[in-house]
Amino acid sequence: MLSDKKAFIEHLANSHRNSAHVVPRSVSCAFLDGLLQLLFPPLSEQSISASKEVEHRLKVLESDLVLILIKLQERLPEAPATIVSAFFDALPTVYNDLVEDARAIEAGDPAAVNTDEVIRTYPGFYAVAVYRIAHLLNRLQVPLLPRVYAEHAHTKTGIDIHPGASIGAAFCIDHGTGVVIGETAVIGDNVKLYQGVTLGAASVDKAMANTKRHPTIEDNVIVYAGATILGGNTIVGRHSIIGGNVWLTESVPAFSRVYHRSQIKVSQKPDPSYLINFSI
Repeated sequence: MLSDKKAFIEHLANSHRNSAHVVPRSVSCAFLDGLLQLLFPPLSEQSISASKEVEHRLKVLESDLVLILIKLQERLPEAPATIVSAFFDALPTVYNDLVEDARAIEAGDPAAVNTDEVIRTYPGFYAVAVYRIAHLLNRLQVPLLPRVYAEHAHTKTGIDIHPGASIGAAFCIDHGTGVVIGETAVIGDNVKLYQGVTLGAASVDKAMANTKRHPTIEDNVIVYAGATILGGNTIVGRHSIIGGNVWLTESVPAFSRVYHRSQIKVSQKPDPSYLINFSI
């Protein structure tokens, strides 16, 4: 325990000296925002009219990412420039996936006017966009940065998607607040999650860190608000519907319908005041 003020100050100074590899959040998130604005004009604050300008901005973003990764190069599997090249080579695929996500959100929400509105205003799309970028960096074994991006999106949207999760095409998060998707979750194509859904681990034992701890959701599944699905061996079969507030820790076959039924009592008789007048 550091009780002496001088020793405490020296300890903090050493901590800062030894943390020279830390990338400022403002720098890393500026790259993320710049990339999303280039990919999607509805998010952009500047208009672009020429291919040469797009090419120039891509080169600037490549340089920015190299500078970010140089800070982390002691923990990188390859040279920063090699990773940046692989990242931007894969970017068209990420873009195509996100366009499909936006279309899925628009198709699944009667209130959505068009995909531009989805891209511009829907927190579910923003969270998935950041996830797909973070997931690509995670696959390239970039340390720390994918988690920084995941938490950035979590802060902005209330949606927590671990960059290690595997998510298929045409993914839709409706409303989204309170959604949690764990590191080893596997989600198929055409899956829709509503607010408050948790795809979590049945145990938080640290010894399970390198095992599959989170559920698998197969293709064409809908999970309604407040449902909690736990466990690495839990599989929700394709074309299933999981109702609101369901607590699920075992697998269900394809085409299942899983509902939580609660008893609601409606009374028109006056209740004693002590039963209904309470404070929290």
